[in-house]
Amino acid sequence: MSQTILTGLRVNSEITLGNYLGALLPMVRLANEHSDEYEINIFVPDLHSVISEIDGKLSENLLQSIKFYLASGIKLNQHVHFYRQSRVPAHSELCWLLNCLATMGELNRMTQFKDKSAGKDSVGVGIFDYPVLMAADILLYNAKYIPVGEDQFQHLELTRKLAERFNRRFGEIFVLPATPLEQVKFMHQSEGIRIRDLQNPEKKMSKSTVAENSKIMLFDTPEQASKKIMSATTDSLGKIQFDMFNQPGISNLLQIESLISGVPLQDVISTWAGETHYGDLKQKVAESVRVLLSDFQEKVNTISDQQVLELLEQGEAYANKVANHKLYQVQQLMGLR
Repeated sequence: MSQTILTGLRVNSEITLGNYLGALLPMVRLANEHSDEYEINIFVPDLHSVISEIDGKLSENLLQSIKFYLASGIKLNQHVHFYRQSRVPAHSELCWLLNCLATMGELNRMTQFKDKSAGKDSVGVGIFDYPVLMAADILLYNAKYIPVGEDQFQHLELTRKLAERFNRRFGEIFVLPATPLEQVKFMHQSEGIRIRDLQNPEKKMSKSTVAENSKIMLFDTPEQASKKIMSATTDSLGKIQFDMFNQPGISNLLQIESLISGVPLQDVISTWAGETHYGDLKQKVAESVRVLLSDFQEKVNTISDQQVLELLEQGEAYANKVANHKLYQVQQLMGLR
């Protein structure tokens, strides 16, 4: 079986510009560059989504998330596969088998679990265990590269540990995903992309943030998004330069402009070197965001639900064939078959 590039996009709610620029667009670029040498698996992790509170719109959001990929210019061919995690039962079954290899200590050390459980008397088992389900998502398909943000690097390391543990105990069956450093290099990034909160650039942009002006959602009106950029927090230094430590707000705007325009970050930095008027930079970024959202929303609205459902039907036939074969091999090695 050929190796795989795999990604998933949660569908609990609409995604932010940060998700779009930092995860979705890079994945589309990777798919278009590498679908002649890798299988490209783009799955909807709906089982992960039910860990959080859901509002009854999961199915609707699921279709929309795939429209986001199509509107972003992904080129479809026989190596690009869209599928729903819940429609491939092998994910859940392999998760159970990997649970029997994972330890409480390993899962307790997951930073995301610590963050999500801090100050709470009761936390769902799904929040504790979802890194193991993530490992199953990856290992079923010989996934070598899994483009994720920095906050998921720890989970990738756990996946590698579980694969190594299984291979030692039962036999060489799992392909180890690349290390976080190798993942970043493969994505042609010096580090993971991290779009910042517009009002508090010390933090990453998050859809869960209460302050509406801190985030741009993909279905904000272009005018709303422009106003949010113009009100973004900067600093009083009066110098446009890329310095994420001392000037995170200005640096964030430069990064957004680079990602939207497709111009290398260093070239954008050079263009603005020596400039002192923050308002000029904000206006340029606001216009770039306005044009991006206007074009993107128009494309999304031309894609029908039926087109998406047909893609899913094809992708799920492929995913079940591959995943069931891998699961059967695992079961054989464990003495279950």
